[in-house]
This record gives sequence, C-alpha cells and structure tokens, in this order.
Amino acid sequence: SSGINAECPLRPGNEQADKIPTIEQYAMRAFADALESVPMALAENSGLHPFSTLAEVKSRQIKEKNPRLGIDCMDKGTCDMKEQHVIETLIGKKQQIMLATQLVRMILKIDDVRSPGESE
Repeated sequence: SSGINAECPLRPGNEQADKIPTIEQYAMRAFADALESVPMALAENSGLHPFSTLAEVKSRQIKEKNPRLGIDCMDKGTCDMKEQHVIETLIGKKQQIMLATQLVRMILKIDDVRSPGESE
C-alpha cells in the first residue's frame, strides 16, 4: 500500500541496529533499507521522483509526528493515508513482512548450498 511508512516509520531497524555491537547490525540495516524500497517503488511507479518524495514524507513524519503519512500515489493532494482511506490491518502487514523474510531466507539458504564458481 502507499502507507508502508505508517507501519515502518523512519527506518526503525537503523535505530535498533545502533544498539547491537555485533555484525548482526548490518543485517538489520539491510532489512530496514529493503523496507524502504516499497515506498520508493510506489513513488517511482506513480511518476514521482522517488528520492525527493520519500525524503519529503519522512521529514513531514518527523515534523508533524504523523506516522500515517505515505506516498500520494493517486495525486489526491494529501499524504495522510487515513484521509485517503488507505487502511491495512497490522496482522496483514506483519504477514507480508514475514512471508518476504521467509522467501529471502530460503534464497540465501539455496545460495549457500551452491558452490562458488558453479555455473547457473
């Protein structure tokens, strides 16, 4: 949905990663970056400049303390997803993230099984 930032405001993975002294902090940062790719793709596919649009939304989230702000894909004049009636349940969002994470883990396991230098 265009309201991905509502569930994942301000890349929380990076804040948590700063608290971890081990190499796992890099995985957390990469996960947070991956979550950010969804609103970037929404902006780009809507004909908006992805970097400036996302930066503007994040800035407004901080300034207005409004985590419901997302990408205005339909050009309705508001980035507030509640006003645009873009609602996703928390359980639905959690399931999407869990499935995506499981898929990546399976790909990484398959990649570990392949020997380096094997032809594809």
